[in-house]
Formats: sequence, C-alpha cells, structure tokens
Amino acid sequence: MTGFRTSGLAAPERAGWGGADGHRDTTHSGAGPRLPAGRRRSVPHLVIGALLVVVCALGFALAAGSLDHRRVVLALARPVTAGHQLSGADLASVRVSAGAGVATIPAAARDSVVGRMVAVSLPAGALLARGELGPVSLPPGQAVVAVAVAPGQAPPGLAAGAHVALVRIPATGAAAPAAGSGGSSAGGASASVSGPAASWSGVVAGVETVANAQATQVVSVQLAETDAVQVAALPTGQVDLALVGGK
Repeated sequence: MTGFRTSGLAAPERAGWGGADGHRDTTHSGAGPRLPAGRRRSVPHLVIGALLVVVCALGFALAAGSLDHRRVVLALARPVTAGHQLSGADLASVRVSAGAGVATIPAAARDSVVGRMVAVSLPAGALLARGELGPVSLPPGQAVVAVAVAPGQAPPGLAAGAHVALVRIPATGAAAPAAGSGGSSAGGASASVSGPAASWSGVVAGVETVANAQATQVVSVQLAETDAVQVAALPTGQVDLALVGGK
C-alpha cells in the first residue's frame, strides 16, 4: 500500500506571522511607516514648555504689580489762591508712594473735586487733601492784608505760597534820621523814614494784576493779625516785598 509522502518543503508562512514560534511580526505593518517614538513625545513637551513660559511671565507681572505700593492721587497743575474754585485744568494725576498717614485724594475722585473751593493758597505740584477744600478759613491769630505794589516793588513771578518780607519804604519829605537811629533808605532815595525801619514776615495768599497804566499788582499776604493791622495802616505804595526762604 502506497503511503503519502510528506513534502520536504515548508508551508509558506502567513503574512504577518513569524516562524516556528507562531508569534505575529509587528515590526512592519501594512498601515504605513510610523514616526519614531522620540518625535511623537517631543510635540507635547513643546506645548507644555510654552505654557510654562506664559505662566511664569504672568506670575512675574503680578508680583511686580504687588510690590508697587504707589498710589495715583490728585495734585495741583498750577498755583491757586484761597477761595479759588477748582476746575479740571487745575488738577493733575500723579503717582506717589505716600505713607498711610499722608492725606491725599485718589485720582478716581476727580469729578467730586472739580467745582470745590480751596480754603488755603497752594503752590503748583501740591498734593490735594480733603481738609484743604471748603470755605476760606484762617488759623487763630492770623489775618490777610492786601498790599498794592508797583513794578519794582516786588520780585517778578511772585505766586501764592511764597514767603516774603514786607518792608516799609521811606516816606517822601521825611527828615533824615540821625546816624545810628535805625533809619534806612531803599532804592537810593534821598528821603528817609523818621523812626526805626520796620518789616514783617508773611506768606503770599494770592496775586492779582490791576489793569492800569502802572501795571499795579495787589498782593494778598497772610501774616500775624497784629502785623497785618500795622501794614494796613501804611499809605499805599510805601511797602516793598522781598522774597525770602520758607521756614
């Protein structure tokens, strides 16, 4: 009886399968070439890195803002005199690092300040405070006197807040005092004051120019009440104003 012979040729391996162990070969797939594993992981790493940069930048900005303790407050853009009604042009917004004890007005409250009256004369650049707004009021024992000065009797550019000395000038036709009597002369005038020279210290509260041929200025000066009475009693034109350092 003739038996069947087993062919010596091995059966062709099925596609995708390995040799004798029967495991599937996944090295080459029919789905096409695959990207290397390292390249697939680099994309999410780049995204995470970009997000970290953005987060760090935002954190730095927030930290810098928290360290800036300066406040935006209202200041005067130009000098004002007591009784002046504030307008928008009088105000400026400035950033300051004033302490908690310094009285200021936030710049956001600008609308509530416009139209208010200032109670005291203030120079340009002064920080505004609520206590400086309202009707004009003088400290006890103080008074304001108006002094008419012609050109040459006061420094040019005199403005509110300036410290001045009011000096009595010689009266025309007065007898010359004896040597050592304390009399003085101003501007080289031949006339002199009978009696000792007199001067008073004060602070300019306001300056107004009179529309006349002499361009006379009326300077309001705040000084001690007793001194103000003496200055007010002097004839017009017999007071010179000298600018002095603030005390």
